[in-house]
Amino acid sequence: VQLQAFGGGLVQAGGSLRLSCAASGRTSSLYAMGWFRQAPGKEREFVAAINWSGFNTYYADSVKGRFTISRDNAKNTVYLQMNSLKPEDTAVYYCAAKYYSGSYYVGSGYNYWGQGTQVTVSS
Repeated sequence: VQLQAFGGGLVQAGGSLRLSCAASGRTSSLYAMGWFRQAPGKEREFVAAINWSGFNTYYADSVKGRFTISRDNAKNTVYLQMNSLKPEDTAVYYCAAKYYSGSYYVGSGYNYWGQGTQVTVSS
């Protein structure tokens, strides 16, 4: 499976961005996809995840109510709509995919990773 993430950029606090992650290859066997982020000097952290059926979504407490993860099965693409952005949301955002069940919240549970896309929120 190959993952390509895009959509990052520079936005002012309170603004919005939408990230996309397109999956290709053996996508029919995927169990879930997620987004993680890593800010300078910090460890990678979970942001959101969605199972491949799209029925269940999971969010970090820090983004609940502001971010929405969704998927388009026809396009094999997962989106992360980010609203009410804050400077502390500044990070490189990575999409990831997993074949198996288990925790959505830890990066070690994911089998494939896309390249990161930079999100910068100015105050």
